[in-house]
Amino acid sequence: MKQIPTFLLLILLLGVAACRNTAETGSASEQSAPTIPIAGTVLSITETAPIPDSFPSQIRNNFDRYTQVIAPNGKPIIIYAQANLTDAQITQARNTLIFWLTDVPGSQFGADKTAVANKMGDNQATLLLLNGADGEGNPPNVNGQHLYQNELVVPGSAWYIDNNFEHRDATFEEILHLVHDTGIGVDGPNSSPGALPDFQTEIRAATNNAIDNNFQFWPIDARSDKQWYNELSAENSLSQEYLAAVIDSYYGLWGPFPEEGGMWGVYIAKTREDIEAKDPMGWALMDKYFSPYLTYNAQLDPSFDGTFTMTFDPATPYTHKSQYMLHATLTGSNHANLTGNDQDNELGGNSGDNVLDGMGGNNTAVYPRVASEYTITNNEDGTITVVGDGTDTLINIQNIRFADETVSVQEAGNATTSMDESSTP
Repeated sequence: MKQIPTFLLLILLLGVAACRNTAETGSASEQSAPTIPIAGTVLSITETAPIPDSFPSQIRNNFDRYTQVIAPNGKPIIIYAQANLTDAQITQARNTLIFWLTDVPGSQFGADKTAVANKMGDNQATLLLLNGADGEGNPPNVNGQHLYQNELVVPGSAWYIDNNFEHRDATFEEILHLVHDTGIGVDGPNSSPGALPDFQTEIRAATNNAIDNNFQFWPIDARSDKQWYNELSAENSLSQEYLAAVIDSYYGLWGPFPEEGGMWGVYIAKTREDIEAKDPMGWALMDKYFSPYLTYNAQLDPSFDGTFTMTFDPATPYTHKSQYMLHATLTGSNHANLTGNDQDNELGGNSGDNVLDGMGGNNTAVYPRVASEYTITNNEDGTITVVGDGTDTLINIQNIRFADETVSVQEAGNATTSMDESSTP
């Protein structure tokens, strides 16, 4: 869906169809608990809210915040978060979920993802953001896809910038599992019909091809030890895990990995070039549903200090990932900078002083307040200065979007200059 509607009536969901990390297995209809309407509650899509006192104790006692995405059929896909998750992590999780459900024009299976989102709503799909790491403590007895604090990486954070594989980013993987299991659908046992059975048929074929010839592409470690492979096969999650391995390499997560292959070396490819050359069936899946670029506006971690670049540079390994971003916004108050790429970027600053450089493409600087609250100056060197949320310098920026209007940089600068001159005594 091209636009996710604003949040409507909240519905508390206690059950969700099983994913790889759910407490139980079986179809959504076998697991789902009755929904409980929470009357009169409205939540914006950009907000995270505390768990209301009216929610059942199993939710109140285990989670302290939640947010959601509303499917076109009006049913919510809820994200519950435990206390140690930061708001930035919750935002990144929600953005990723929205991304998997955003239309990809011209694609075979992703041009209209309404049915996938609606199926997730029907199946009461729920994402659980849990403290710590997998294997620490006992997860709450609430059905949902697990994603742990220590594997939910926010762009611009130290884990992201340093490519810290001790905190391997599992955000794409785990949320894709949720979309795959409860929306796209999985064939075979321990699954329920999904919205895209023909796409799943192709995913299954690519999975089987990867496994053929003694695990030629994935999972390579099964050549010597089949324990994990046998576990996945028994629970019918081979196609989900294979697709997630391809996706992680497709979006650059394993580009900085110092060893061969992706997903800890379990998958033969670590970059897009590798996928296309070494796993052509996996490569063929990508543009049938997935966007080549991250279409959400990445909210960079408020701790970031420096220049965040979205242009690939082999000397800056995190750009294996950031090169696929289209839009990004600095958060917090640090004096920091943003550099775009050759696409049409939307770049946003924070409350500090920022340099926003769009590089190539037709680029837009985004500001949260109305135009009259900013002073814009066209400088002789071709840059633009915007004063309002700190002092920003705009380079290679063609448009400025305010809360009330979008103007070209020439219009913005000329309008401000004229206004200033007319008010001079």
